[in-house]
Amino acid sequence: MTSLAPPPSSKDAESPYAWTRLIVSLLLMTIGGSGMYSVTVVLPQIQADFGVSRSDASLPYTLTMVGFGLGGILMGRLSDRFGVMMPIIVGTLGLSCGFILAGSANSLWQFVIIQGLLIGLLGTAASFAPLVADTSQWFTRRRGIAVAICMSGNYLAGAVWPPIMQHFIDTVGWRHMYMGIGVFCLLAMLPLALVYRRRPPSISAAASPSSKPRTRFALEAARSDPNRPLGFTPGALQGLLCVAGVACCVAMAMPQVHIVAYCGDLGFGAARGAEMLALMLGLGIVSRLVSGWISDHIGGLRTLLLGSLLQGVALCLFLTSNGLVSLYVISALFGLFQGGIVPSYALIVREYFTPKEAGARVGTVLMATLFGMALGGWMSGAIYDLTGSYQAAFINGTVWNLVNLSIIGFLLYRARRVECTVYKNSVSP
Repeated sequence: MTSLAPPPSSKDAESPYAWTRLIVSLLLMTIGGSGMYSVTVVLPQIQADFGVSRSDASLPYTLTMVGFGLGGILMGRLSDRFGVMMPIIVGTLGLSCGFILAGSANSLWQFVIIQGLLIGLLGTAASFAPLVADTSQWFTRRRGIAVAICMSGNYLAGAVWPPIMQHFIDTVGWRHMYMGIGVFCLLAMLPLALVYRRRPPSISAAASPSSKPRTRFALEAARSDPNRPLGFTPGALQGLLCVAGVACCVAMAMPQVHIVAYCGDLGFGAARGAEMLALMLGLGIVSRLVSGWISDHIGGLRTLLLGSLLQGVALCLFLTSNGLVSLYVISALFGLFQGGIVPSYALIVREYFTPKEAGARVGTVLMATLFGMALGGWMSGAIYDLTGSYQAAFINGTVWNLVNLSIIGFLLYRARRVECTVYKNSVSP
């Protein structure tokens, strides 16, 4: 079928249409993110309704994130081959059907399978990695802030959906809440998919190497070799980024997945926990925007190191307090500290790998971060079942965060070595 849309050109980069497309991506990611956060809000109801343990009640979240991660690769490849419109349509149908069917599940395993396959693999995945990869190909000078705006939809979903969901859980029950969201997703997302009929432009360098300072040119040249990024093979560098993504997101999952249940255990009620989750993820939007601006100046690796370091500080603060006011404050700090971590991985991929593989490689690395969230969500519940409290789970998250810091520190060391080598070669006669 021949497209009626005009062919893309490099002039489309950072054009008004590119910004319009970015805003629509933000909306789609916000709506699609409902599938990720719904299961954290209904965790207490799932445990009570199906009569299961805390770790078993965490399984729907785990399988949703696993499906989300695997779906990122699938949807990324679909996007690379057919354009981003195709995965958006598939994701809309999967998400809406998943919510409706999950709301009528008769057992935990039915609920888990529907969450993992329809909501995670086919639904929410389509509104994440493909949109991030697509956005990265429509911007050059402002790529960092553009990707940050796009990925803020994931946190905007976390800020908007939990209070809304908790309200409808309290008024009509979690099952009717799920079905209502399914209908809403179908009606809201399909019309927005029409914006993506045009393919991304062929972006050339924004400036010639000769117009840049020597040190800046050395940095760009070090990034420009897709065959030996940072002196690694592409597969080795991607593998290290995947391990780092798992580690940082195991740490990240502890507060995000269990804050509602944690507040219930402390006697503050699930509604307070939903408010803390919304505060955490709402301020994560601010963090993502600021981190996007920072990454345009210092690069994705350094931005990732900064975010990971601050996330570790926030996890340590959770260990020292269990008061209501202090938990609100620490939740806010956690959101401010860690919001820029996951977008940094997408920027690193675009800095060090060829853009022709953007969808698949971004999807793979983001899959690792989602696996980390899945593992961290389940692991924290299992540790709670073993110990009867969340203190050991917070310690576990802190240790995983140290693993992430170690890997990113090593990659920065390699980046400096490669940059120095390229700079010496560029100035030698």
